[in-house]
Amino acid sequence: MKIILAAPNFPQPRGNTVTVQRISDNLQKLGVETTILSTTGDAAAKPLPEADLVHGFHAYQFYQFMKKLAVPPEKYVVTLTGTDLNLDLFDKDKRKDVLSSLRGASAVHVFDEQAKGILVEELPEIAGKISVIAQGNSVFSEMDAPALKEPDTFLFILPAGIRKVKNVPEAIEMLAGLHKVKPELRLWIVGPVLEESEGEMVLRLVQKYRDWVSYLGQLPHSSMGSLYGQADVLLNTSLAEGQPAAILEAMGYGCAVLVSDVQGNNGIVSHMETGLLYKSPSEFMDYAELLMENSGLRRKVGMNAKKRIAEKHSGQNEAEKFLEIYNNLLN
Repeated sequence: MKIILAAPNFPQPRGNTVTVQRISDNLQKLGVETTILSTTGDAAAKPLPEADLVHGFHAYQFYQFMKKLAVPPEKYVVTLTGTDLNLDLFDKDKRKDVLSSLRGASAVHVFDEQAKGILVEELPEIAGKISVIAQGNSVFSEMDAPALKEPDTFLFILPAGIRKVKNVPEAIEMLAGLHKVKPELRLWIVGPVLEESEGEMVLRLVQKYRDWVSYLGQLPHSSMGSLYGQADVLLNTSLAEGQPAAILEAMGYGCAVLVSDVQGNNGIVSHMETGLLYKSPSEFMDYAELLMENSGLRRKVGMNAKKRIAEKHSGQNEAEKFLEIYNNLLN
């Protein structure tokens, strides 16, 4: 079986790239031949290679890609990854293409039941072809860390491609208020600048608070395990999410997480059980301080999170479920 996995901005270090590469690796272990294509940039102008099926990631971007093809695929699977579900589906300029992408798909994949509920409400006629498959988790090998935590400090790590939806400036400003009373607080920001204006704002704040904030920039995904192992708390402050791989990865390490209470995040984090969810800046600061002061809470949510990831987010199980979908469509 030959499957094309088509994702936007591949191989840029974004969440979609991590997701698609993991799925490709695990499908190959099951004997599936995979080819990964970018649906954006120069690569998008090339004809599709021969394959049995095309699996597109990000409904809106995949539809733009298909419109450029001289011969679009007869059958395709589409995965909604985050902004397509939470933003593009409700954007007056993009909604039509998102709906067309979903109507034309032979199968539609979402990460959780909440996402399925949104789709069924907006497009009830596709309910029968929606599959819910939770993201698998990445496994990291041991390697040297690109940065080392200072002794006697408390380390927050925020992994994010820097763009407006990730809300990184607010994360820095919220922690700045807490740093005034908790001078041992440190913040590492990890990820590429994806929107220039947002990157300039973040870098100005990093310079302003350079005594306790560090921007590590774009790092190889393989090095992230060495950072999760040092973090006291992993942050996600996004305004919208799909099912962020970094949260899953950190939870798999038993790291406490503090994340915004948005669809996608709250589908994998149960408040005060496997992490903490915040709804406002004041809640963020309260919960961040609580985690700094309560090592027992950090251990409890970290242990629960590690168990949850092992039970619900197996990469092998993810690939097996996709293979079942592919087989059903081809047979």
